[in-house]
Amino acid sequence: MKHEIETQWMGKMQFNALVNEHTIIMDTPERIGGEDLGTIPKPLVLTALSGCTGMDVVALLRKQGIELNNFNIKVSGEISKQQPIEYVAIHVVYDITGDINYQQPTFDVIMTSQEKICGVSSMLKKIMPVTWSILYNGTEIFNNQH
Repeated sequence: MKHEIETQWMGKMQFNALVNEHTIIMDTPERIGGEDLGTIPKPLVLTALSGCTGMDVVALLRKQGIELNNFNIKVSGEISKQQPIEYVAIHVVYDITGDINYQQPTFDVIMTSQEKICGVSSMLKKIMPVTWSILYNGTEIFNNQH
């Protein structure tokens, strides 16, 4: 099995990628020659990581009968200072609101996602540090960044 996408140049700096019948528009700001009609490409790596691990967490918690009240993921990528401009480190923040009784199961499924099943995280960890922290009801309960 393999994944395959198709990307078409739309003029100026815009490219449209067809991913599983969904269009992702990539472009640059006007100051670089684009029209700012879509995201620049690099943050899509961070987006893929957040979606991969987020879907893991929701699916694993649902298997345990746990539904969260609110779940947000913020991913930041530290950018190199020289060419090629690339991410040199990534940090994921899981921001969760839910029943305090679900704090430990939530930690466990995030650990499972990050250490065992999120393929995007696994790939990225081969080339740079990927750290993560958990906020549960506004309180940091874990941070492996330190």
